[in-house]
Amino acid sequence: MTSSSDRSTAVSVDGSKTYEVRTYGCQMNVHDSERLSGLLEEAGYVRAPKGADGDADVVVFNTCAVRENADNKLYGNLGRLAPMKTTRPGMQIAVGGCLAQKDRDTIVKKAPWVDVVFGTHNIGKLPVLLERARVQEEAQIEIAESLEAFPSTLPTRRESAYAAWVSISVGCNNTCTFCIVPALRGKEEDRRPGDILAEIEALVAEGVSEITLLGQNVNAYGSDLGDREAFSKLLRACGQIEGLERVRFTSPHPRDFTDDVIAAMAETPNVMPQLHMPMQSGSDTILRAMRRSYRQERFLGILEKVRAAIPHAAISTDIIVGFPGETEEDFQQTMHAVREARFANAFTFQYSKRPGTPAADMDDQIPKEVVQERYLRLVALQEEISWDENKKQVGRTLEVMVAEGEGRKDGATHRLSGRAPDNRLVHFTKPDEDVRPGDVVTVEITYAAPHHLLAEGPVGSVRRTRAGDAWERRTSAPKPTGVLLGLPGIGAPAPLPAADAPACGAH
Repeated sequence: MTSSSDRSTAVSVDGSKTYEVRTYGCQMNVHDSERLSGLLEEAGYVRAPKGADGDADVVVFNTCAVRENADNKLYGNLGRLAPMKTTRPGMQIAVGGCLAQKDRDTIVKKAPWVDVVFGTHNIGKLPVLLERARVQEEAQIEIAESLEAFPSTLPTRRESAYAAWVSISVGCNNTCTFCIVPALRGKEEDRRPGDILAEIEALVAEGVSEITLLGQNVNAYGSDLGDREAFSKLLRACGQIEGLERVRFTSPHPRDFTDDVIAAMAETPNVMPQLHMPMQSGSDTILRAMRRSYRQERFLGILEKVRAAIPHAAISTDIIVGFPGETEEDFQQTMHAVREARFANAFTFQYSKRPGTPAADMDDQIPKEVVQERYLRLVALQEEISWDENKKQVGRTLEVMVAEGEGRKDGATHRLSGRAPDNRLVHFTKPDEDVRPGDVVTVEITYAAPHHLLAEGPVGSVRRTRAGDAWERRTSAPKPTGVLLGLPGIGAPAPLPAADAPACGAH
């Protein structure tokens, strides 16, 4: 528990109430949390200092239901806040996100000190529910069964001045047996292309130079609009926006990855040579059990087409090891697919039961020790491939967009860090001239490690950008960290979640 002397740091200079949002899970949750922060700040709250560790007037948990022990993690964190709440009059705790959508009344029964429970479809109600709980002095539980308003209509507190999420759809129409997301996020709903492009143009006007199109099944975009080529058209339209330097998207599904999308990627200069394509398994038998609508041959065929059109594309993936019924032969098929695919990197997961999914009740659950042993073999193979693929970058000259917070050792090594066009992480020698996040430098790669590249020589050139100007304005202005914008709301990504947090359902 935080001491009373420490607690004073969570009070803002002007005496406003403070808030903290804790985010678990996928990119969609990161994006939603920026909306929640924007809503709270519009309601007059001020973000608590970093390291407040729950010592704020309002603590919001934006939860994930993907992992088997997600509820244990939530209730453990809620338990740690209970004594703090008794010593802080007026403190409120809210729980939202996928686990809240799933567990509903259970949360307040297990943690009666929680004030608000809200779902994935009604995040815009948080300030109202907090006020209602305060006035009525009882917990408020409100779970909508369908989307009340597309999240991008809400205000947002962006974490980045130069890179942004742009949500193009919510929900998912797939029925993968390991994934509970469709039950919690609902069926796919697409935004109108004009609304998406208007948001991107507003972002660029604010100084953003990189956007990531976001959807639970991003390349299925258009199914709700009746246009099978809507996603490729959207990519091409992004290429017409002046000042937009980099376009990425996550996460696609192999079923919907069509030739027109590959052509749009190859022919649109600001669409980056990067693709995250979840494979999940290389075994046709397991893919069938997962209800994945493609097979190994189809998956590898897509990668072959992408590389033919975009030779320097870096391709990453998600893989689940130990799905119910997986035999050693099935696992060897995954290993074979990984060798053939030559992924730049892979987010690898040991299968864990997702309560409420068909796979959780399947026979032939694989013993933990078997799953662990296979997982280690897969990780070792992918590490070797990642290193080999990164070594191919040595000697290349790359344009790197300078990032904020990507190089944890930059201070000690006198380096800066950023992302290459293919999203590889590059650490480079700090130049003599001032370089800001969002600016672009030209460097020559001199060394490769499995998960990053080094440019140890002098920087070739520095291009100061409008994105760097935006970062400088944000950091020099006497206001809280972040970029608060009203309607239309504008999203932005922090760095992608770590390997234990795939896109919802790891599509």
